[in-house]
Amino acid sequence: MKHGIIIKKIIIAAASVLALGLGQVHAAEVAGVKLEDTVKVNGVDLKLNGAGVRVKAVFKVYVAGLYLPEKKNTLNEIMALNGPKRIQLTMMRSVTSEQFGNSFMDGLNHNNTKAEKTKIVSQMLKFGEMFATIPELNKGDVITLDWVPGVGSISYVNGKKSAEPFPDVAFFNALLKIWLGERPAYAPLKNQMLGVVDKPEEVRRDH
Repeated sequence: MKHGIIIKKIIIAAASVLALGLGQVHAAEVAGVKLEDTVKVNGVDLKLNGAGVRVKAVFKVYVAGLYLPEKKNTLNEIMALNGPKRIQLTMMRSVTSEQFGNSFMDGLNHNNTKAEKTKIVSQMLKFGEMFATIPELNKGDVITLDWVPGVGSISYVNGKKSAEPFPDVAFFNALLKIWLGERPAYAPLKNQMLGVVDKPEEVRRDH
């Protein structure tokens, strides 16, 4: 009799553990901001390649995450990779759209040659104009920049599309270089997004 009760308890405990495991959503947490391990873009599952914090002076500006169909740790590999891609930014402080737009344009100018910029100049101008439609970015706002083959680069603010797609893959590659180029916005963040360094202390993973 006692043997049967013990077996029953073991089965119940095992079932509880299994149910808990099935209900889990794995996520990384960076400086208090949670990023899902997997997101879906255009029907394709993308994995979190790496994430970190953009710091300017002493201020934490945003958490950036890079999602890819498979793990890669060099810019050239990422640009050559087929399929959708995503850059996700979660604001950690409020900034004006002018400040944010200027930082984007500076990053584009610092990391792309004159010849590269000439090919995407119209898209760069439209991208700059996009920020004029966003009065301010506040703490907690989420900006996503998706590359969808056959459609282009699609930008969202809090899930709402903020501009028409930018069709040229060269433009999305130029955006990637803001964080992953030779003169990145913040070198530690580049390494974290590429996944080539150990996770900093403020990055942890929930299970």
